[in-house]
Amino acid sequence: MRWTEPVFRPPSEAESLLLPVTVGCSHNRCAFCAMYRTKKFEVLDLPGILKDIEEARAWPMLQRAFLLDGDALAAPTDLLADVLAAVRERLPWIRRVGVYGDAQSILGKGADDLARLHGLGLGIVYHGIESGSAAVLERVGKPVTRDEMAEVRRVMKASGVKHSVMALLGLGGTELTEDHAKGTAEALTAMDPDYVGLLTLMVVPGTAIALRQDRGQFELPDSWGMLLELRTILAGLEVTNARFSANHASNFLPLTGDLPADKARLLALVDRVLETHDENLLRPEWRRGL
Repeated sequence: MRWTEPVFRPPSEAESLLLPVTVGCSHNRCAFCAMYRTKKFEVLDLPGILKDIEEARAWPMLQRAFLLDGDALAAPTDLLADVLAAVRERLPWIRRVGVYGDAQSILGKGADDLARLHGLGLGIVYHGIESGSAAVLERVGKPVTRDEMAEVRRVMKASGVKHSVMALLGLGGTELTEDHAKGTAEALTAMDPDYVGLLTLMVVPGTAIALRQDRGQFELPDSWGMLLELRTILAGLEVTNARFSANHASNFLPLTGDLPADKARLLALVDRVLETHDENLLRPEWRRGL
């Protein structure tokens, strides 16, 4: 298997076959991310991918597959179609295939191409919007407009592919914390995804945002500031039917539930923790991780 280290995948793909289709990230300029800085974006050749699929026949216990790397959805549609068809033929026990994709790759594919890939086995696209605040997105080098977010919703709903959207608590720093939280709630509502995931920003040395922090130009909210952002997002989030998760290792207060059914319960839990201001109710710093 031609893995190019380091390899990353969503938490829910922990027991999936990690199949290399691309290397790196086609954007790779986000101020907070160091995941793919050591890699140059590349679309792998189909013969090599097919060889990896043959190798994967030795692991029939793996029932899901995740196409690497940072946004493999940016690969040509025909290549992805050939890969999915080969997975279906050679690895028939694979029940779902997932992939990272951003707004540009989703809109570049469009509903018809995504529906075609869905028919071949693509089950879910993981999409990191990071923030719904235009000011925050511009600062971190990931500009996307609210109109584009609305179009992403239309494309994903029409395609049939499940849509998992992730955002980062703390990304606006203390300066833009309110704008970040409110804008993110609005963006997630506009996209109405099947899954919502909130992670917490952990500043990685060497990133642009770390350099700003060193210069005193960026201040990360403390644990209670992060919790206030989580509450604002959750309170403003109006979705049709979504699984909500804020239980990543980076988060101070692990939460999961179904929205809108569990919204009141989750808000009440957050409010109780905020009212007590008891550090013992939060995940300790030493247990947090990327």
